[in-house]
Amino acid sequence: MPRHNVHHSPRKPRALRALTLLALTTLPACAQQQSSNLTDDLVNVVSGRLAEAALESWELGTRTQTILEYNATTYSVFSHNALPPPRQLPSDVHDAMQPFFQIAREVVQNRSESNGNISGPQPLIQDGSAADPSSIGMSVLIANWTSQDSGSVDYATAATDQLNFLLTKVPRASDGTISHRVSEVQLWSDFVYMVPPFLAYYAMLSRNRTLLEESYNQIKLYRTHLFDPNVNMWRHVLEGTEGNDEGYWTTGNGWAAAGMLRVWATIHNSEYANSMKNEQKDLINWVMEIHDGVYAHLDDTGLFNNYPDQPSTAQGNFVDGSSTALLASTVYRLALLQPVYKHLPNAERSRIALSSINNTALHSDANSTSPFLGYAHFTPTGFLTPVVNPHSYGVEGNESAEGQAFVVQMHAGWREWIAEGAIGANGAANVRVNLALGLLGLLVGLVLVL
Repeated sequence: MPRHNVHHSPRKPRALRALTLLALTTLPACAQQQSSNLTDDLVNVVSGRLAEAALESWELGTRTQTILEYNATTYSVFSHNALPPPRQLPSDVHDAMQPFFQIAREVVQNRSESNGNISGPQPLIQDGSAADPSSIGMSVLIANWTSQDSGSVDYATAATDQLNFLLTKVPRASDGTISHRVSEVQLWSDFVYMVPPFLAYYAMLSRNRTLLEESYNQIKLYRTHLFDPNVNMWRHVLEGTEGNDEGYWTTGNGWAAAGMLRVWATIHNSEYANSMKNEQKDLINWVMEIHDGVYAHLDDTGLFNNYPDQPSTAQGNFVDGSSTALLASTVYRLALLQPVYKHLPNAERSRIALSSINNTALHSDANSTSPFLGYAHFTPTGFLTPVVNPHSYGVEGNESAEGQAFVVQMHAGWREWIAEGAIGANGAANVRVNLALGLLGLLVGLVLVL
């Protein structure tokens, strides 16, 4: 059964005092002098840059998921609330959900023109990727579920057409694996974030167990094709006639882990939780094996390379904050969903590294008014750096919409982990100082609210 939702309970003074005591007794004197945690205000700026940068189908879809995880957790599958969610939009998330619904509305209103005014099965947005447009599907489903626009926008038909496009029009491998590409069968690890969560959510709302099983089955099939048991990582792109990438792209492993957690949470919070226990067990195990594989390559900087098993000097390789944030977010989520805490110290190292202060930069630009002054991995305008180019995975980029989303998702997961008592942290000695810094950051926010 779904766990009781503890995310929105107001903190009592006793709990606040306990947090204060824990933070102060955990934090050594040298560490009490400064904290480099990203505050909610800074993360809001990061989220603002995400809103500006998200233009492509998967960027829009990832942004909608980020809004749910950070701004409107009532409708996130990670909320621990039983599914389906409320049909009546609660007043406390009304404003936060408006950008979410705006994306769904604009996509549905423009889909006919995008697809050449055809009827029947079609993607939400015309795209060379068969998978990426479906990442927007959950926002369309929730818009329909909550009766947005009073029926003037046909969300139901748009969602059904997207589903039927995936199931009947997209090419498949001989074993039934749905292609990531429209033009030919080609399998990308990214697919696991784009398609199975949409299938699972559609299935949950329509009470279609067969479709829910298919969301799991597609992950299982993709794992059969892309997972390398010798290194516990997924290869990025295989089986196309060109453009394959046999490397273990770090972001691709993060996409796969994050997608599996979303499907797990959808199943777990649905009416089918008790009858799909084996599927849930598999999904958790498959996330854990990815964590074991990629975190074996995390070095002392706390940041991953674009390809984790290759040196940063190798061709197509460089330090990448984007995948680092995404994988850290999946570690926090896993710890919140299951008693799996092995890589929390690694996630904390990465989170602290991404929010670290560069003292040289801090003093060299003392007249700057940027709230990100001195932050080593953010530009003055709030973009994460360094990042892989989201439109060319073997090239270092400058501004990445998905990188912004992953920072917000990491912060959202970490914030919920802290709110639930930093569960699992006691077993890791080297997470102790970072936990204290996090608790102090949370205390500052609580004091301001109270």
